[in-house]
Amino acid sequence: MFFALDGFLFAGWVVRIPAIKQQTGASASTLGLALLGVSAGAVITMMLTGRLCRRYGSHAVTVACGILLPLSIALPAQTHSALSLGLVLLVFGAAYGGMNVAMNSAAVDLVAELRRPVMPSFHAAFSLGGMVGAGLGGLVAGGLSASTHLFLLAGIGLLVTAFAGPALLRHRPARTAPAARTPQRQPHRKLDPRARRIVVLFGVIALCTAYGEGALADWGALHLEQDLDAHPGLAAAGYALFALTMTIGRLTGTLLLERLGQTRTLVLGGAVAAAGMLLGALAPTAWLALAGFAVTGLGLANIFPVAVGRAGKLAGPSGVAAASTLGYGGMLLGPPAIGFLADWFSLPIALTTVALLAAAAAALGYGARNATHA
Repeated sequence: MFFALDGFLFAGWVVRIPAIKQQTGASASTLGLALLGVSAGAVITMMLTGRLCRRYGSHAVTVACGILLPLSIALPAQTHSALSLGLVLLVFGAAYGGMNVAMNSAAVDLVAELRRPVMPSFHAAFSLGGMVGAGLGGLVAGGLSASTHLFLLAGIGLLVTAFAGPALLRHRPARTAPAARTPQRQPHRKLDPRARRIVVLFGVIALCTAYGEGALADWGALHLEQDLDAHPGLAAAGYALFALTMTIGRLTGTLLLERLGQTRTLVLGGAVAAAGMLLGALAPTAWLALAGFAVTGLGLANIFPVAVGRAGKLAGPSGVAAASTLGYGGMLLGPPAIGFLADWFSLPIALTTVALLAAAAAALGYGARNATHA
C-alpha cells in the first residue's frame, strides 16, 4: 500500500504541473529550476534516510514519510512564485526520497523473511498507483482546481497511512531468520571496499533503467508526434503503453525470478529493452514505435527492483539508499541528456542511448553474477 501510495501521489502532482505553472506565472526555464527542488530534496535525504532506517527501523521511517509526503503534496498549490514553489518542492522531494528508501528497505527485509523474490511485486504496486493517480488527475483536471485536487490527494494519503501504518509498526523484521543471519545482511556491518563497489555497481544498473524511464516519460510522445506524424492522442498513448507493459512485467516478475534467477532476469531484461528501444527510436511508423515502447517496458520492468534488492541484501538500508540515489540520478539525467543529444543530432538518434544503457545494464548484471551469491 505504501508503494502504491508513493506512485499515486507523485503522479497526481505531475499532472497538475501545468496548472501550477500558470498559477505561479513561471516561465519554462524558471519552472525547470523550481522543479529541481524535487530532485534536490530527494537526493539529499536518500542517504540520510539509510541512517534513520538503521537507527529507528525502516517500518517507522516509512510511516513517518507516509505522513510527511501527503502533507507536503498540498503545498505547491499554495505558492505564487517560482521561488516559493522551489522551496516547498524541496520538502516534497525530501519526503518522496525518504519514502522510496524506507519502503524499499522494508521490502528487502520482507523478501529475506519470505525467501521468495517478491521485490518486483512492490514496484508493480508503485506503477499501478502511478497509473491510477495520473488517470484520476486527468479526469478531474478540468473540474477541480489544483489546490482542491492536491488537498484531496493529501487527505487520501493520510487515510492510507492511518490504515496501513499501524500494521507496519506492529511488525518488526525477523533479524534472526536464516537469510538475515549471514554477515552480508547485518545492517551495522562495515562494508569492505569490494562490497562498496558491488553496491555502486547495482546502483549504476538501476541508473541505466531509470534513465530510460525518464527519457520515455518526457520525450516519447514528442518523438511519436514530431518525427512520425502521430496524432496527439496516439502520441500520448506511447508512455501509457510503456507504463502498462512495465506494470505487467513487474506483476510477473516474481515468477520470472523464480524460474530464471536474478542474473538471467537482469541480462534478459536488458537485452529485451535494448532491442525494443532500438525499434521504438528508429521505426519508420508510429505503430511500430509503439510496439517498441511496449517491449522496452517489459524489458526494463524488473531491472530496477532486482538491483535495489540485491544492494539491500548486501548492505541493508545503506545499500538501498546508495542504489536508489544513483537510480534516481538516472531519471534526472535522462531527459536533459536526450534534449542535448536531440539538438546535436536528432531525437531518434538521442533515444537510442536508452537502448545503449539497457544493454549496459545487461552486461553489468552478467558481470555481477557472483555478487551476493545470486
